[in-house]
Amino acid sequence: MERIFLDKDFKVTDWASLQPYYDELLARPLNSKDDLLTWFRHRSELEAVISEDGAWRYIKMTCDTTDDKLREDFNYFVREIQPQIAPYSDKLNRKAVACPYLDEVAHLRGYDIMIRELKKEIDIFREENIPLQTELQTKAQEYGRIAGAMTVTLKGEEKTLQQAAVELQSTDRQWREEVYAKISARRLVDRQRLDELFGELIRLRHQVAVNAGFANYRDYMFKAMGRFDYTPQDCFDFHEAVATEVVPLLNELARQRKEKLGVERLRPWDLAVDPEGRPPLKAFDGGRDLLNKGIVTFERTDPYFGECLQTMDKMGRLDLESRKGKAPGGYNYPLAESGVPFIFMNATSTLRDMVTLMHEGGHAVHAFLCDKLELNEFKSTPSEVAELASMSMELLTFDNWDTYFAEKENLQRARQEHLEQIIETLPWVATIDKFQHWLYENPQHSAAERLQAWEEIYSRFADNITDWQGLELNKSYLWQKQLHLYEVPFYYIEYGMAQLGAIAVWKNYKENPQQALAAYKNALALGYTTTIPEIYRTAGIRFDFSQAYIKELMQFVKEELTAMGA
Repeated sequence: MERIFLDKDFKVTDWASLQPYYDELLARPLNSKDDLLTWFRHRSELEAVISEDGAWRYIKMTCDTTDDKLREDFNYFVREIQPQIAPYSDKLNRKAVACPYLDEVAHLRGYDIMIRELKKEIDIFREENIPLQTELQTKAQEYGRIAGAMTVTLKGEEKTLQQAAVELQSTDRQWREEVYAKISARRLVDRQRLDELFGELIRLRHQVAVNAGFANYRDYMFKAMGRFDYTPQDCFDFHEAVATEVVPLLNELARQRKEKLGVERLRPWDLAVDPEGRPPLKAFDGGRDLLNKGIVTFERTDPYFGECLQTMDKMGRLDLESRKGKAPGGYNYPLAESGVPFIFMNATSTLRDMVTLMHEGGHAVHAFLCDKLELNEFKSTPSEVAELASMSMELLTFDNWDTYFAEKENLQRARQEHLEQIIETLPWVATIDKFQHWLYENPQHSAAERLQAWEEIYSRFADNITDWQGLELNKSYLWQKQLHLYEVPFYYIEYGMAQLGAIAVWKNYKENPQQALAAYKNALALGYTTTIPEIYRTAGIRFDFSQAYIKELMQFVKEELTAMGA
């Protein structure tokens, strides 16, 4: 992005250097439609520069949670810069909405959506929430620091929990149980610390909601996240549809696993091993191999996809391998000014890691396709669309996974495992989402009540075959593994909606590959210039998570698994 409003050499250092730009935007007269359009562009440029600076601070901190300076650089941005921006953003929103020429731009593509967002931001803004939001951001990053420090020793070697989890694919059942015990015990060491942190996050979030005039944080977040196209009741309907249509498939998979393994009791350490006793699939050897094969896989699916990953590689925009001190999880972080995103993940060597690259690569392609949109706001897609991009890419690349698995048997097995993973994903999404609704509808709950609610909700969506006898404490704290609960509350149901959309995109792709790919790219290139249902329609699918639709799509997945001999 070429700068027009800001000095070309300007770098974000402190609030004093930024304030003049905000003051100028606030004071500038808007005497015509063109004045207003130019003002929007200049504001967008300023926000893109600040966004990218904050992004890099976050990226560097998560790549090395042990570096105090990197953490302090990020905290400085959160404590000293963002709180100063918030009231100015509110004033600028009000200036835009009050402009007499607003109606003249409202009919332009994308501006109607952006104006809707501006009005929503005005509705929820409260000055007293600024310090609370700062405190929330600072506390939320504590989760990554605690989780990133978790390691276990296996055969004399220190490993991150992600690295250790690979051993749960071992065909040696006794060894799996030992590894599982070590991982679980290490997680439980910090359970009280994480419980207390979570309790504090809930308290602060509820106060933010009350300050903004909402009964609870769930209702506040539905507004804050711009969920204009569905309601909490739609989420509840999704939960019930998953329980009715997907959990029986989950039970069937668990039953088959138990029979194939020939075990009297299916235990948690039996869930990752190949049920036919084959050694674990190794998709790649190290981060470089993962990326090189990923580039080829993307190129073969669509040359443009490969170009995106190659550009990121040349610019050093990937950190793929798991290591001690690195924050958990994975993400694709859009970089608003440069336009080339950053992929962060914790790869070891597994199929799941390979799929994570496909997933985050889908987000990256989305960022590239949106980059030419006029305003930064147009590129800020809602997560229901962002996750459609990533989860669809997992399935669109399906035909080219032989880049990673040259042997036909391994390729078939990888595809089968991924489809089974999809069946497992939907109930877990329903579990986490339903848990969040309970948490924030009951903000005064005790830690003991939280565990009880988790256990009841988890049992609704988990298979009834796995035996947790003697491991009840482990099961009670499974929720602490989910970083979204700590860092990005209410960001989870989108995975379920997008998973359904991705299955539909793949179904179309199997019928007409070129047409489906074109529709997929056209939908992503819209960014957030139209509604979520319209973006899904452009992709050739429906924004629908009704029981009937879930049943239809699950039947398709089941047929594909049957065709694979599963």
